[in-house]
Amino acid sequence: MFDNPIEIYKRINQFAKENGMELTVKTPGESHYEMTILDKHLSSPNVCHGGLVAGFMDSVLGSAALSISFQSGALVSTVEFKINYFKPVYLGEKLIGKGKVDFEGKKLITSTGEIYRRKEGKDTLIAKAIGTFNKYPLEKTQFANLFKK
Repeated sequence: MFDNPIEIYKRINQFAKENGMELTVKTPGESHYEMTILDKHLSSPNVCHGGLVAGFMDSVLGSAALSISFQSGALVSTVEFKINYFKPVYLGEKLIGKGKVDFEGKKLITSTGEIYRRKEGKDTLIAKAIGTFNKYPLEKTQFANLFKK
């Protein structure tokens, strides 16, 4: 129905571009995001702002939901999500986000996500979340023409 929607999404997602986020989707319903913490992401010397981690998590959860909603010609928007932070993140560390759809209904999708920080080859869990997303027809949006074959 749509011509490579994930690649189109990656081209138009300005938040991801601005923050150096790299999305990979190998299987619909699962996402993998990576980014490196830069100076502009800090809230205090050397420490990443929690809002950036929350925005990254919203992208992790949402891209998992989006990757499955594209299968039926739909986009998603965040309804809500809850995040738990476990560890701080520091300048220069790489974040690895993994998202997975747990439920897909007619109108809602829920997904769960985990974010790890990679340091010296070791991954440490820094946050977990669950989110709910609203599905809506792509054809009813201003972006529909970008996705048509």
